[in-house]
Amino acid sequence: MEPTNPYCQALGIRVPSLEAAAKSPDANFYSLLIAVLLEHGGPVTLEQAARRFETAGLGSSVVCLRSLKRCKPARAPIYRDGDLYALDPHDHDADLWAFRLGLRPAKVSPMPVLKLVPEPLPELDRPLSPEQLAEAWEGGRSGGWSMQRLAICVLDAHGGVMRPAEVAAFLRSNGWESGISADDAQYWRAGAPVQTQADGTWRLEPGHPWVRSARVAVRQRIEAVRRMAPTRCDPDAGAAIRERVERERAEHGTKLASMSRVIVHAFPAKRPQAVVLLDVGQRTLVTLSGSELADVAERLAAYDMIVAVQVRELLRALGFEHGERRIAELGPPQKTMTLNRAGRTLKITNSLLVQGTCGIGRPFGDAAVLQRYLDDGDTTKLRRRLEADAKSLFALYQYGRLHGQVRVHWGFLNERLSVPWVHWDEERLFELMKRSRECGVPLEMVVGSAPGWESPWARAQLAYVVQGGSEWAVRLVDERGYEIFQEDVQAARLADTGEGLP
Repeated sequence: MEPTNPYCQALGIRVPSLEAAAKSPDANFYSLLIAVLLEHGGPVTLEQAARRFETAGLGSSVVCLRSLKRCKPARAPIYRDGDLYALDPHDHDADLWAFRLGLRPAKVSPMPVLKLVPEPLPELDRPLSPEQLAEAWEGGRSGGWSMQRLAICVLDAHGGVMRPAEVAAFLRSNGWESGISADDAQYWRAGAPVQTQADGTWRLEPGHPWVRSARVAVRQRIEAVRRMAPTRCDPDAGAAIRERVERERAEHGTKLASMSRVIVHAFPAKRPQAVVLLDVGQRTLVTLSGSELADVAERLAAYDMIVAVQVRELLRALGFEHGERRIAELGPPQKTMTLNRAGRTLKITNSLLVQGTCGIGRPFGDAAVLQRYLDDGDTTKLRRRLEADAKSLFALYQYGRLHGQVRVHWGFLNERLSVPWVHWDEERLFELMKRSRECGVPLEMVVGSAPGWESPWARAQLAYVVQGGSEWAVRLVDERGYEIFQEDVQAARLADTGEGLP
């Protein structure tokens, strides 16, 4: 493989060229900025990116710079650091954009086409076989066919004499759920080719013109199915591909779940004099201040993922170089939200998110009060308040891991925002519910406000997964049968093994 830069190394791709990415139908100024970052392997300014656009023949640097500023470039997987714009290669959208720009091949090969050598159809004066009749209905049921015509087709393919229950069983095996019964024969038109015998069986009159008409209809259906055969995929090969993809996703999700994580909270954020380190997996807190701050870098180096509000600025203030270590931004996914047509906006803060998501009334301490504690040397109160702040961030982080989103609840507003700290392959509530359903094991859930710190499962209740009409239509009910709204679930785990997100 050609030499790689840190971005391409993380994505497992070759160093691309902007000229090649510009040929993609998904190329625009934002996506091509991603291509520039991948090509450069590090942060760039918008001016540098515009000059690179000019050398690639995409327009003058002045016009390109104006367009780059308008495209809202500081969106995941791109983040802004002062005047520099950098790429988070661990963000799932970075991998997606690499594929859309043609910088990496598809992870799943095209589904193989089903190749069949069809059996030639007999002449109209001979009946079709049961296998050929099943082939006619394999591509879907034929709308507008009466029960009488269905009975004619089945009897013609099976020798002309069958019991009504046998006809119904064959129809059900081929997707006709409505079924057919012996009583249906009394409502058929006079002169029908299907006659009920004394022993209750149905007998088909083979020379009847309606039999020939049914044979023509079945043959037309088979011909249509065979014309569509080149577009149909091999079901066995498709199942194998789906199984491989699901296995790879599960393996990646397990790898992500095993990563050690720490939530970092500091005050003041720009020049930290006290830092709280919350170990997510162990649920432990360590508060460092004064001379103890010298140990922060060593402690952070022991974790695979670092989580914080304005995480990059905070790590820079702490003098810690994260390198290629995964970091997660715990700040609001977006800054504002439009409330009405008049253009009134709501500023989204972490306090608003924690209150609406976790039900914590006072999630963070007042900065002026914290500064007074610091000036007075009251380390006990400062430590207690900062640790409470870190616990609020932990509650928000865990809810986001469980649902992939957080809530904005303000007055009449109740909206959800996707969070950037959860990868698509990580298990969330839906997958946990699916496992519960498959294993026949109920879930333990904490519903309402965030779990307590000391005893997180003290308010847990049993919940059962009820399957609806489709794979995605699942509901949660408690032991009394009342529905539990999924967005109110703060923590969930399997009742017998304890597997889940605490």
